[in-house]
Amino acid sequence: MKLKWFTAIAITAMAIISCNDDTSGIGASLTQDTEQLEVSTGIYDAYSRSILADSVYARNYQCYFGKVKDPETGAYVKSEFMTQFNIVEGFTLPSKDLIINHDDDGQIIADSCEIWLTIDRSSCYGDSLTPLKMNVLELNEPMSDNTKYYSNFDLKEGGYIRTDGVKKSFSFSLATLIYTDSIRNLSNFTDFCRIPINTPYTDKNGVTYNNYGTYIIRNYYEHPEYFRNSYTFTHTLCPGFYYELADGLGVMAKISQMDLHIFYSYKNNDSNYSTSLSFSSTIEVLQTQKVTNDLKALNRLVADESCTYLKAPAGIFTEVTLPIDDISMTHANDSLLSVSITFQRENSDLTNNPFVLTQPTNIIMLPKDSLSNFFESTKLYDYKSSYPSVLSSNTYAFSNIGNLITLMSDNKLKGMAADPEWLSKHPDWNKVVIVPVNLTQQSSTDYYGNTTYTTTGVGNEMGLTSTKLVGGPRNPIKVEVIYAKFRNK
Repeated sequence: MKLKWFTAIAITAMAIISCNDDTSGIGASLTQDTEQLEVSTGIYDAYSRSILADSVYARNYQCYFGKVKDPETGAYVKSEFMTQFNIVEGFTLPSKDLIINHDDDGQIIADSCEIWLTIDRSSCYGDSLTPLKMNVLELNEPMSDNTKYYSNFDLKEGGYIRTDGVKKSFSFSLATLIYTDSIRNLSNFTDFCRIPINTPYTDKNGVTYNNYGTYIIRNYYEHPEYFRNSYTFTHTLCPGFYYELADGLGVMAKISQMDLHIFYSYKNNDSNYSTSLSFSSTIEVLQTQKVTNDLKALNRLVADESCTYLKAPAGIFTEVTLPIDDISMTHANDSLLSVSITFQRENSDLTNNPFVLTQPTNIIMLPKDSLSNFFESTKLYDYKSSYPSVLSSNTYAFSNIGNLITLMSDNKLKGMAADPEWLSKHPDWNKVVIVPVNLTQQSSTDYYGNTTYTTTGVGNEMGLTSTKLVGGPRNPIKVEVIYAKFRNK
């Protein structure tokens, strides 16, 4: 009976505490004289340090391309990516005899073939007129869906690039200047670059086509089984492309979508038509990011004990040692109502520089020993062992990590009961890591026009973000705890 009372009381107490810092009257106001709730508080120290991320799980739906130098830290970062193309099941092309263009041998041909890269200018970095040079390289075979690829994986060293396949060099800038201002000023205009793949192409069987699009279209009519789904498409015809930085500095472009367009002409009812066959990069197929960081510069930041850092992509995380024993043992007979910790940002000294990297908007707190598994398993935060936070008023606040404190304390007690050497085998048992993340969200609007957002995915942040946090080994961070127990008669 007392347990049921306490559960109800605890929930109500938390609600009141969140509205009023004065807890002196909570017990008397919520319970009878025989079962009064006694609330107390505690403040403990947590210690933080910067740790090198080295690499992060790189199967992602964000693709960034370019190379920049952080003006605040002098650290260089380069991003390249790989993508496959999805195929819509059940799609069809016109009957073969309706295709208009043919070569000298009477074989059908595509008019042209292009890869389109759509640029999300809202998430790009650098001067929009600075050129980047890209190499588009065909893969020799598809990357495996069953392999956990990290951001330091090199496709060339892994043998994935086809030496005699598509190799197209292309230069572009963030601003698509080939269009007139009247077109660019349209509300629905999106910057993108078009990479032609119209030189002769020879497949692995030694058959030569006038362009890559003709290779795809002819195989549609000769081997329709290749187009059954995205798996058969990538494993027989189009294993994907790697987008390599050949030259350029000072720009990081976010590529929001990649499309393979094959243009062809056909006739219907005595009329001729020109259209395209399109394949897109989607969440159903594999996309990976390769990140190259300036490790010397990053290690200099890691060694700075006056603060801690958060840098993405694949840069620096903040590790925090939580005072689990202090919280759990100081009030061994009490229950946790609330445990909160807040991380304060340090503002940049380069406030007038337009190219200072932006701070992470979303971060997540995870136990250090479950960091890899969380992202590889595509988990969502659960407010038990993983907690999100959004930048607000220059701080990242975790308002109640009580479940995490209890989980870590219980793990220690059970572990030591089973193995006296458990602590030495689990040195990170009381450590968490703060990681910049990107959230995938879906929106829904109710009858009254109110929009809500549901998080459907949490991935490592692959865009450019950087910030300093107050902390470091000599600057403890306060952990505020609220306890509750029933008073004795």
